[in-house]
Amino acid sequence: CLYTSMSVQSVSKVNNFTFLLTGFPGLEQEYPWLSIPFSCIYAMVLSGNCLVLHVIRTEPSLHQPMFYFLAMLALTDLCMGLSTVHTVLGILWGLSQEIGLDACIAQTFFVHGLSCMESGVLLAMAFDRFTAICNPLRYTSILTNTRIINMGMAIVGRSFLFITAPIVRLKFFHYCRPHILSHSFCLHQDLLRLACSDIRFNSFYALALVICTLLLDSVLILISYVLILHSVLTIASREERFKSLQTCVSHICAVLVFYIPIIGLTMVHRFGKHLSPVVHVLMGNIYILFPPLMNPIIYSVKTQQIRSRFQRWFTKQN
Repeated sequence: CLYTSMSVQSVSKVNNFTFLLTGFPGLEQEYPWLSIPFSCIYAMVLSGNCLVLHVIRTEPSLHQPMFYFLAMLALTDLCMGLSTVHTVLGILWGLSQEIGLDACIAQTFFVHGLSCMESGVLLAMAFDRFTAICNPLRYTSILTNTRIINMGMAIVGRSFLFITAPIVRLKFFHYCRPHILSHSFCLHQDLLRLACSDIRFNSFYALALVICTLLLDSVLILISYVLILHSVLTIASREERFKSLQTCVSHICAVLVFYIPIIGLTMVHRFGKHLSPVVHVLMGNIYILFPPLMNPIIYSVKTQQIRSRFQRWFTKQN
């Protein structure tokens, strides 16, 4: 450990340390081949979400609350891809496996902030579906443009303001353990594992934040679908019931795509210490890449307006 060979150092000098990101342990010789699918995945993430944003912006028929929330989701997924692409592909392309503390803290801020933001957007989309099905006559009066903008600002504020305190504290910790991170990008819990300072505030604050954001959002989404199901079951026509539930399929898929990798990564961190490091790295990459990759595909396939717009656009190009 580099720290043990040094005398007492100032905080500023300790903070200049660099960290080693973990690719796929034991598969270093396969990085040139692994870089191909990962490059394709990132290309699909960036192009897919950009296409969704472009279609929503240019198609007047999509200028309605449901698609405004979808644009927020696509923008969040696009930013998530941009925040990790340089470290993940940098390792696989053999460019660099090191990251400075400041850059690592910045990446941590965006990864956790965007994850919280995606959860908030999914909750807003659940409220949109609840309003459309349970109170359709007041849908446009409830979800006005002003209210949607305020909801978007509240989601961004909740996502990034509340995580600022623990993220800033990372700058002033002493990192005396080997500077080897568990993933190909930086996470708050990974940096805490390397710190020798008092991390109790960060640990408890992070736990409270997860409970008040991700866990609370998932409970509220579940409650909204219980109310939606109750409302749909009161519809006499079987065809109308099916049609109402069809409008929720895309959102339900997006919720599962977001929460299942989070649960999987948490279970691996908590109970999978005996597993190969490759499993930890793979679950981390699934957590980062799976939702941004799948959401454009889900909404392109399941949303008729976006699917038809894509078909018209590609037909015109051909």
